[in-house]
Amino acid sequence: MELRHLRYFIAVAEEKHMTRAAERLGIQQPPLSMQIRALEQELDAQLFRRQPRGVELTDAGLAFFDRARAILDQVDRAVATTRRTARGEEGRVVVGFTSSAPFHPFVPRVLRAFREAAPLVSLVLEESGSSELVQGLHNEEIDAAFIRSPVADVVGLTVRPLLEEKMLVALPTGHIFARRSSFSRSVLLPLAELAKETFVLYKRPGGPGLYDTIIAACKSAGFSPRVGQEAPRIISTLNLVAAGIGVSIVPASLQRLQMDGIVYRKLEDMPQLTAPLILACRHGENAAAVQRFLDLVRTSAESI
Repeated sequence: MELRHLRYFIAVAEEKHMTRAAERLGIQQPPLSMQIRALEQELDAQLFRRQPRGVELTDAGLAFFDRARAILDQVDRAVATTRRTARGEEGRVVVGFTSSAPFHPFVPRVLRAFREAAPLVSLVLEESGSSELVQGLHNEEIDAAFIRSPVADVVGLTVRPLLEEKMLVALPTGHIFARRSSFSRSVLLPLAELAKETFVLYKRPGGPGLYDTIIAACKSAGFSPRVGQEAPRIISTLNLVAAGIGVSIVPASLQRLQMDGIVYRKLEDMPQLTAPLILACRHGENAAAVQRFLDLVRTSAESI
């Protein structure tokens, strides 16, 4: 028995007429009648009762009709799902990101655009440090990641810089550089002015790129920063700044996080004091849904 036999049977059952069913199927009536007889012989059951003006289902035919239609419905759904998956319209995409990445408007914008473009794709989001995300890519636990640090182990990975953003200094509201009377918002703060400050930084193992960038910029400004506290997440870093533990330097997009107890100030331009946003993924052939997401991110980055 083949699927075409089920389609022939259902067409005859619904049309209640061999000739009309043959026209619907695009075949001749005699071959259709032969196929129905062959199906009845295989099932060892009479499926149709012949009438002067057509046919009607027997009790056995009625029982077979419901199950045959259910089988074809399942096949049709399987075919549709397979085609949607091949086009990237269905499937699963796991996207990782560092804790600072979602604050840049680019990231939520492309995630929202992908959800709108592919509503049937399951989009799973995972937050972690850059090092853990890279390991997740190697382990095939995630499909793509927005990271802040250059990737050391690039074997098997594709790493694409998306954008660079300036960094700001985050200060406790009581700090002298945070008081409105002590500065004009149009005046940029030299990094060297922070030489005597205690710094609160994001732990290096989780974000080596930002950590090393800050240390290098401070040394370029003529001092080695005194790191009084390290935090596991950049949000924790800001909480410590708000508590008056020290100051920190963060990507400019973090000022979108309106946190009590913190004032952000712009720093004098230093070419090396920038925070990159990088897209990392596995090199080679990806699932269609994953490739669709990667293409959207790349296209969006090119339009910035």
